[in-house]
Amino acid sequence: MAFKVNIDVDRTITVSADVATAFALLSDVPASAEHFPKIENLIDQGDGVYRWETEKVGIGDHALQTIYASKYVSDEANGSVEWTAVKGEGNAQVSGGWSLTEVDGGTELTLSSSAELELPLPKLLKMAISPVVKSEFVRMVDTYVENIESALNS
Repeated sequence: MAFKVNIDVDRTITVSADVATAFALLSDVPASAEHFPKIENLIDQGDGVYRWETEKVGIGDHALQTIYASKYVSDEANGSVEWTAVKGEGNAQVSGGWSLTEVDGGTELTLSSSAELELPLPKLLKMAISPVVKSEFVRMVDTYVENIESALNS
């Protein structure tokens, strides 16, 4: 009955903040998550694992909520913040990372993220729903990146 939607997002921005300032924000998962839209709950499960719960989207019986957990590992020396999906937690698997590189006048930030969402809908709807789900997810990631960019350019 359910079907899966795979989404990959890659974004690169340059901010005026130095690498240490950018790393401080991106490696602090709750502080970074404050810039992500439509988050209902972020739950610290310990040992670098956070459970994300988005706001419900849709109408009536067809409201969807994305829930997943990822384990975060930050490495300031290498300029990276990475997360790996925690299997068996929620209806999605999300992994990815930030890469930080010092450039003239600031820091280049590269985000790469992969998500696999399992939607509890009839497969008959896959062709119609998949593009909408992908578009919404990409829009939320783009808003997040814009918010991070704004925070690190102020």
